[in-house]
Amino acid sequence: MDCRENRLLVSTRRSLLIGGASFAAWAYLPKFARASTSGGDPRLIVVILRGALDGLATVAPIGDPDYAKLHGSIALLPTGANAALPLDSFFSLHPAMPNFARLYREKNAAVVHATATGYRERSHFDGQDVLESGYAGPGRVQSGWLNRALEQLPRGERVAGALAVGPTAPLILRGAAPTVGWAPVAVPQAAEDTASRLLDLYARRDPVLAKALTQGLQLDRTAAREDNMRPGRGVGYMRVAARGVAKLMAADDGPRIAALAFDGWDTHANEGGPVGRLALLLGGLDNAFAEFEQGLGAYWGNTAVVVVTEFGRTARINGTDGTDHGTGTVALLAGGAIAGGRVVADWPGLKEASLHEGRDLKPTTDLRAVLKGVMKDHLGLSDSALVTSVFPDSGAIKPMQGLVG
Repeated sequence: MDCRENRLLVSTRRSLLIGGASFAAWAYLPKFARASTSGGDPRLIVVILRGALDGLATVAPIGDPDYAKLHGSIALLPTGANAALPLDSFFSLHPAMPNFARLYREKNAAVVHATATGYRERSHFDGQDVLESGYAGPGRVQSGWLNRALEQLPRGERVAGALAVGPTAPLILRGAAPTVGWAPVAVPQAAEDTASRLLDLYARRDPVLAKALTQGLQLDRTAAREDNMRPGRGVGYMRVAARGVAKLMAADDGPRIAALAFDGWDTHANEGGPVGRLALLLGGLDNAFAEFEQGLGAYWGNTAVVVVTEFGRTARINGTDGTDHGTGTVALLAGGAIAGGRVVADWPGLKEASLHEGRDLKPTTDLRAVLKGVMKDHLGLSDSALVTSVFPDSGAIKPMQGLVG
């Protein structure tokens, strides 16, 4: 065996060992009871889109007479090539998201529009801090709201430990409650003849490892064709990360809660309309929904996926056919546990006088109300726990009802 084969063998074994170690580590986590009030076995996945999502491009208010002129060349259209996918008589979905549209029709997906955290500035760093910490403003917080929610789950026989995806745990899952980290590991590409010889060697000496290597190489090649595999980035990363999360969460003794972040949503220039940069990103997110659904299998029926971002983008496009940092945006919900088929919105309108500071979609729903509603009805957290521990000092913000079926 030459040096090149040795390097591939070591890297492949390392990838498999990392994945196996992450999975086996669940045995050492404390056990938690089945958390939902319905007595089921719920699963929750929180996806963070870092960079600020253009909610008006993702779920376009085509029925608003001011939308098309504000979004100009990147506005979605109701007819023609690459037409938006209608959700109701007012809102339409970006055409790069057919999987989410199908889930919406099946009443397994919903949208909350014109939502935002309590943060009203435009710093990515501070906005993400507020989003993940669960506090009203930025600061030196060492724990995230999802970790604090994990602390509130009742102890019992069921595992409900949390999975933190990525090279480092996102703030949302940092804190006193135990979590396990996992990150997709890209196997270096090998020449076809090298891979073939390795597979032949493994087939004769270790059939189980041979099967794992075959699957890993196929997965890596697929990801490489789609996009890069840098942590958090790329269409390929979204799909591979979602596939891995679903596989872990589908295990009977696997995690019930997971958090992962996808980077790259800062579309200042060349955002694109039905096609372009944002379309590629949304297509990757749409594929992630499909991976979650397929990988979780029978558990999809009791799963809630919540997709959030630090803030929105401006209602009016800028001089480089992009959008700048804004305020109001969308939250996307999917899963068999979601009472879907609807867009929840107290729509503020897009007239100049209705825009936040004359430039942004005005938020009319606090994102914490959405998250509280899911945590209460899906995981069974009490109002007092949500106010005192999960989202401190948020007593005035009531959990949104009816998000979970």
